[in-house]
Parts: sequence; C-alpha cells; structure tokens
Amino acid sequence: LSLHDALPISAPSWAAVATAGDVTALADVPAAVVLAAAGDGDALTLTSRVLAVVQAWLTAEQDESRLVVVTRGAMAAGDGVVTDPAASAVWGLVRAAQTENPDRIVLLDLDPAAGDGPETVLGAVLATGEPQIAVRGTTFSVPRLARVTVPAADPPAGFGPDSTVLISGAGTLGALAARHLVARHGVRRLVLASRRGREAGGVAELVTELTGLGADVSVAACDVSDREQTATLLKEHRPTAVVHTAGVFDAGVVGALTPEKLAKVFAPKVDAATNLDELTRDLDLDAFVVYSSASSIFMGAGSGGYAAANSFLDGLMARRHAAGLPGQSLAWGPWQELTGMADTIDDLTLSRMSRREGRGGVGGLGAEDGMELFDAALGSGRALLVPVELDLREARADAATGTSVPPLLRGLVRLGRQQAKAAAGGEDGLVGRLAKLAPVQQEALLLDVVRTQVAVVLGHSGAGAVRADTAFKDSGFDSLTSVELRNRLRDATGLKLPATLVFDHPTPQALARHLRDELAVGEVSATDSVLAGLAGLDAVIGAADAAARDRITARLKELLTAAETAGRDPGTPDEDLDTASDEELFALVDGLN
Repeated sequence: LSLHDALPISAPSWAAVATAGDVTALADVPAAVVLAAAGDGDALTLTSRVLAVVQAWLTAEQDESRLVVVTRGAMAAGDGVVTDPAASAVWGLVRAAQTENPDRIVLLDLDPAAGDGPETVLGAVLATGEPQIAVRGTTFSVPRLARVTVPAADPPAGFGPDSTVLISGAGTLGALAARHLVARHGVRRLVLASRRGREAGGVAELVTELTGLGADVSVAACDVSDREQTATLLKEHRPTAVVHTAGVFDAGVVGALTPEKLAKVFAPKVDAATNLDELTRDLDLDAFVVYSSASSIFMGAGSGGYAAANSFLDGLMARRHAAGLPGQSLAWGPWQELTGMADTIDDLTLSRMSRREGRGGVGGLGAEDGMELFDAALGSGRALLVPVELDLREARADAATGTSVPPLLRGLVRLGRQQAKAAAGGEDGLVGRLAKLAPVQQEALLLDVVRTQVAVVLGHSGAGAVRADTAFKDSGFDSLTSVELRNRLRDATGLKLPATLVFDHPTPQALARHLRDELAVGEVSATDSVLAGLAGLDAVIGAADAAARDRITARLKELLTAAETAGRDPGTPDEDLDTASDEELFALVDGLN
C-alpha cells in the first residue's frame, strides 16, 4: 500500500509512554498509546522494558484503544536492511502477545533512512486494521508467508571437504546437522561445542559414528554465550563455517514472563549469536547459519521469551546478509523427533500450536525432509526462511465459512471481505440463530459452542467428551489454554472477552450463561417462533409432490380455523344472523344437516 494512494486520514488522539508506570498513570486513554522501542544494542534491556509496558497495558484492558509499539529498522522490509536487531527481539515478544491478546497491540517499524516520527503515519496505520506494518518511504508493507521454490542444484557452497564447521549446541538437531554435513556435503572436520562438551548426552556415540564416516571430530566444552570462552574456541579451531543450533525453551504466556526468564532464553540465542557474529568477522566465513524458530514469526503464543530470542537471530542474520556477509536464519517449524533438551516450543506444544495458529495444519518435519529443506535453504540466497510443513485444507475450510484466518497466512489462504464479516453476526451467524430461540434453547446452543471449543483446545474428539459442570482447572486448563479458549470464543461470538474468562466463569455451563448475558439477545416470543417456522414454508411447498402438498394444505386449514376461532366464546354465533346473506344462511343450514 502506498501512502500517497490512501485517502486522507486524520491523525487519531495519541499519547506516548515509556514505562509501565506511564500506562497506569493514563487518565483519559486516547485512541492510540505509543511506545518507542529503540535497541541501542542491548536486546535484553530493551525487551524487558517493552515487556513491562505490554504487561501493564494488557492488565488495563483498554479495549477501545491500541498500544502501538514503534521500532525503527527492526524488520527486513523494502531493501531487506535491518539496522536494529535488538528491536527485532521486541517484534518476537509482541507478536506472541498479539496472538494471546488479539486486537490490543499494533507493531510499527519505521524507515531507518527517515527521521519522521510515528505521528505522520499513525492514522493510516491504524486504519488498515493490520497488526504489523513496516513503513519504507511512502510504502506500507505487511508480513505474509509465501512459498519459495528453489531449483534443484548441486550441494550449495559453504560446506565441503575442506571446511571446518563449528556446530554449537549438543541437542538432537545439532547431531542431525553434523551427520548431514558429513554424509551429504563431505565435511571432514567438525567442532562440536556445548556447555557440557563430552559429558553431554549422546555425544560419545555421535563422535564414534561420525569418525566411522571419515570425519575428524573435536568436542569442546564451551558456553558460547560467554565471550571469552567463545574467543578461545575460535582462536583454537579457526572454523570456516558456523551452524548455531543451541537454545533453551521456557514456556509461559506474556503475562507470566519476567526479565529473568528472558535472560535464560536469551543467553544461548542472543548472547551466543552476538559473540559468534562479532568474533568471526576476521575469519572470512563461507557460511553462517542459525537455527531460529517459527515462533519468532507466528505460533509464538505461550513462548514470548523464546519468540523474542529467535526474532533477534532473524534480525541479526538480515543485518549480516545486507552487509555482504554470510548469514541465514532458518525459522524451523515443528520436528517429529524431540530434541532431548526442550530447546524448542515444538517439543512441548506441537498440537496446541498447530490448532491455534496453523488451523490444525502444522505438521512435524521428519529428519530427511528437514535436511532436504536445509540444503534448499542454503541454495536460496535468502536471509530468512521458514522451513515448516503446512497443510492448509482446514484453514481454507475455515475461510470458506467466514472464520478468521491469521494475517500471516492470508498470502496463502484468502478470505473474502463478506465472509470475514459473517462469522458471528448476520441472520445465519450465531447471534442470528440465537435470536430465533427461546431462552433455554439459547443457553443450550451456547453451551454446545463452549463445549465444542473446549474439546478443540484440549484435543478431545468432540464436545461429548466435555462435561458441562466440570471446572476448567480440573479439565487440564492452564494459562495458555485459557487464553486460547478465550480467543476462540471471541472469534465465535464477536465479544470482547477478558483474559480471566475461564477463571471468572469456571465451568462450561457458567461460561455459556455468561455469554448469553453478554450477547444480550432478546427473548423470542411465541409469535416470533411461529412466524420463523412459517418463513421456510415457501421452499418446502415448492419442492413437495402433490400428495405432500395436499397434506400440508389440510393441516394449514386446520391451523387457520383454530387461529380464527381462538379466544372466542363457544356459545356466541360466529356471525350476526340478521346481517347474513342468503348464501351464508344456506351454507349454515347445509353444515347442520
């Protein structure tokens, strides 16, 4: 979208905040509250500050206003240049918060080559309805997943018999990469670095296997997040290529994150990659590949800290790539096999993640498929790719019925404008269906809606597995699944629902009653019920055969007679005989005979 092509849009009311205290001090909340998030090189400090403001904002529950988190040069839009990888981490965190709390926060990345503030584009940005936008010049860009086809070719340059490859991280993914580089690319010298070195599980067996394939394998006990240890490692081994797979996963919704939790996941991702980036500048590397996660881009709910750390990797590799240095971030989707060190969200929440943001279509990658994607990515020349298995059939089915499709998937699954409006409203939507029902029936329908969504969130086969009177906490709900259920019911009903929904209304039955009260659907009268039933008679009569029409006609005449005589005194003649015509009198006599 070009800003010049947009209609003039007046600037909304807005206020700037810098701390959580600024948020709580807001008296009259404007249409937008702007938080400037500039990195200044320290990703952890910046992300922790943004976390505090976001948590305060979500607690305030200002549904009619938007928190606009503004970065500059954090995303690889336009020319692909990222100037602030620390702010890239903010994008990962806020993307997770957006998934957990839809329509509360907007991400805006300003042009690093321009000096204008957010006020010049704020109105136009909010008018788009997009949750994430990058501005470059007069062009607005939004993130969308797009398929990348890489032509079949010889194994890409960067890895070969003359390479010395440093693989940091002792998990299953690091071992998988080591085997692949030796067997497929002919690498003959590997350096396996991890904090525990040879004491790490499976390392001894891996070394034996790789040695048997003809490789010279060194194992180093090195915490790559420690700059001095990393410098010593690099000086000793002088690698020609780096594959960084290390990571630590710490689950939790954004509201439960702390700076300490962020620091835990940042160390093997942010600190380690920064050390490797800065300390290898004089080595003239042939390849520098980091293992990121799809949680940095989507599927980040319940893993905000991990998403932030991986988004930093994406930004760092984009900056290297733009500077002419080797640099590639692979934002892996789920793997079929566990990594053994719980370093990805995929190990713990694959099924929930798939339902929540992939619309049931995110599958696990097998080892062979994953390594084929690794090679394809190396040959693509792109700084960021998302190797993930997507089955979009369910997403397309949702789109066809008007269910919202996540913005990131809209480049793959398009949703018609009219369909997008039809989910909860309209005559055939939930509210329209409720309007035709009596109160008891309304509650029953809403209970079915609640039980169906609970079954989806918990992975049950159907609503029948969900009891109406069982407390959510006894059914296995935690903070993440509670947020997921809230969001699904929000989509189904069109209501603004708080994050504490399942705690305030602790059973499906109580929640269904609350939804009915919030929807405020009027009680349908007996007359309305009859008229609603008659509304479809035209189509039925038109499709019926002669015998069926005769039966329908006879029944309608009976009902008409009952309606005309209802409420009359049985002893009172239907007509005044003095005013009756001759034909009416003869008809009366005939009826008495």
